[in-house]
Amino acid sequence: MTQPLSEDAWEPFGWLPVADTDPLDGKQRMTFEWDDAHVNLIGHGRGEVPATRDGFRCEMLFRHDTHTQSLMALNVPAVIAVAPASTEFSDAADADLIRAFRLEPLESLVLHRGTWHWGPFPIMGDEVRLFNVQGLRYAEDNRCMDLAGKGLSVDVVLS
Repeated sequence: MTQPLSEDAWEPFGWLPVADTDPLDGKQRMTFEWDDAHVNLIGHGRGEVPATRDGFRCEMLFRHDTHTQSLMALNVPAVIAVAPASTEFSDAADADLIRAFRLEPLESLVLHRGTWHWGPFPIMGDEVRLFNVQGLRYAEDNRCMDLAGKGLSVDVVLS
């Protein structure tokens, strides 16, 4: 079941940026082991993932071991699925650790280094456009967990 972003619910996976006037601003920092912080615009479309009657099927997750990543949905509501970095996906119980969050336009988040993630994918419209901060060499550090191949796919219900 998809849930809204909140500081407490998101904490195992990263943090939510705060206003520059918030006393917590700067408490957490992004890290780039390869000193290759990079900003760009990316997009994900509905057609990239299988649709279900109530949403999408998450068949794979990705992670970056050398850097944190920050995302902000720009144009439409989106959904992101995540799992803690320590998850090994060695049995069915590990799939129960996957959480899905609704990301509204202009909401931003930061993924801890190593957090497993999928998406964001658009809830409405054909494509979500995303403001993205991550390592420039992310393709060299983009480990994939094939959930479908392990029989661990999960359905992300959009409600």
